[in-house]
This record gives sequence, structure tokens and C-alpha cells, in this order.
Amino acid sequence: MTAAATTNQPAGIVATRDELVALGYERLAAPRRRAARVATRQAGGRASRFHGRGMEFSEVRVYQPGDDVRSIDWRVTARTGRPHSKLFEEERERPVWLLVDLGASMRFGTRAAFKSVAAARMAALLAWEAHGEGERVGASVVAPGSRVELPPGRTRRQLMHLLDVLAAGTAVSGDAPSATLETQLRELEPRLRSGSRVVLVSDFYSHGDALALALRRLARRCDMTLVHVFDPLECTAPPAGRYRVSDGREIRSVTSGRNSEWQRSIARAFDARSDALRELARRYRIQLVQVRTDDPPALAGSAARVRAARTGAA
Repeated sequence: MTAAATTNQPAGIVATRDELVALGYERLAAPRRRAARVATRQAGGRASRFHGRGMEFSEVRVYQPGDDVRSIDWRVTARTGRPHSKLFEEERERPVWLLVDLGASMRFGTRAAFKSVAAARMAALLAWEAHGEGERVGASVVAPGSRVELPPGRTRRQLMHLLDVLAAGTAVSGDAPSATLETQLRELEPRLRSGSRVVLVSDFYSHGDALALALRRLARRCDMTLVHVFDPLECTAPPAGRYRVSDGREIRSVTSGRNSEWQRSIARAFDARSDALRELARRYRIQLVQVRTDDPPALAGSAARVRAARTGAA
């Protein structure tokens, strides 16, 4: 998935490199937009480029009056018999990692775009935003049968390569299995330095205990954001009527009655998944943003650019 996607598919089925590039120019023309839905309270307006005491360890020295008692190194203090403090370097930048799910469950949409296309647009907007702030951007992009990892970089050439990978990922067809979200996190974890910003974009159909455990580990040392992409049909069943549906191989008819059990089951399944994500975000202080496939890209992106309040205002 390195070449730009070229396709004659209707808009919204596949994301093209040109539209992902255009999102960057739209951002430059209108950098401030009204924020969309943010589902957790700990969202600050904007993160500082400086992060206070920092998280990068520098050295240990003898305790001096005025040192923060929370920085005392108790092991060295016990060994030497004299109080010692840990010193930390102030962080001036932190890499941004985008983990983008373009797997089979993301190839669905009834309004405006497939979830995979909405996810690619969201990731592109976040990459443009970080690039504009001079931050290094890395990515892990999963599509059916493939996974591409790009190391963090801040050059325009690296950004364009990332857009190529996103566009090509939405054009991959087939039923090959995709790497799970927890696999992405586990493989990426050794390369995530403390204080990194990690944004996971998915529909979270594979949400479970393994993913929760992986997120808990990373949330202890990284600023995490979950972007939940969903189609309106997933939360609200269509009006009563007869509909033709397809899984790409077969076409069948489905009848939707007024206030039917089928309609209620759709709402219950979506509510259960959304509630589980909210509880996960609340428990581990992770930012959660919900994005519909029919949200304008710039409007949805403005919500996902909001930083978690680990270092910002609550």
C-alpha cells in the first residue's frame, strides 16, 4: 500500500490521494472550526508545546530545598542515607502516532462515505494538523491482508507518503483478515516513547478484554485518543419498508417493520458498544470522540484534534 489509490469508484467508496491532500489546504484556509461531539469530559482546548515537569528522565542529584517531594528517588535515598531527587527534562515535542483501522468491518456505509473513507479522512486531517505544528507523525495502517507502519517524520515528503498509504488502504479489496487493534498496539508499544500522542481510529467492532488491557498499559505513559467512526444505520434502523442488502457476494431482501424487534436490536447493539467504549475511556482517562460517516470531514476533524487533558485543562 504505497502507491496513490486511483479508482473510478463513486466518491465515498474509496479515498483518493487528491482529496486527502485537499483536506490540508482546506485546513490552512479555515484553521479554526466548531468542534463536534466529544464524549469525555477531560478534553482541553489545545495542548501546549511545553509539558511542565516533563516525562523524560535526566538524572538524580542530592535533594535541595524547594524540590518537589514527589520527585524523590526513594531507592537512592535508602541506599545512600541522603535524600535524592529525580530531574526531568522539559519536553518540547512528542511524536504523534495514528493507528488507522481500514479492515473489513470498516467497508460499510449508507450516508456520504464508507467508514474506511471517513477514517482515512480523519487520519489525514490529524496528520496535516500535526505537520502544521512541526510535530513528527507516524502511523500504523491496517487493511484486509496488510499492515503498513510508517516511522514518525516531519517532512512534507513523509506526510505525502502517509496520505498515499491511507488512500491505497481504502482501495484494498478481498476477504483477507486484518491485524486486530490489540495486535497493532502490542507491536507498536516498544516504539512509543513516554508522552507520545496516540490516536486510534476504528469502529471498534473488535473491542474486547485484550484491547482494553493494551489500552490500559499505553494510557499510563501516552496521551490516548479513541476516534469511534460509525454509520447512522448502525445506531438507528431504517424506516419500515423492504430493503435490498448485500455482503459483496449475495443480495437479499430485508423487511423492516415499524418498531420491530430487529430495529430495537440494532439500537441495543450500538448502545452496548458505545457504552463499553465510554466506560473504557472514563476508567483510563482516555479521550473518546465519536464521528459519523456523514459528518463533514473538517467538522469531525476539529473534534479529534482536541487533546486529552492529561496535561491540559480539565
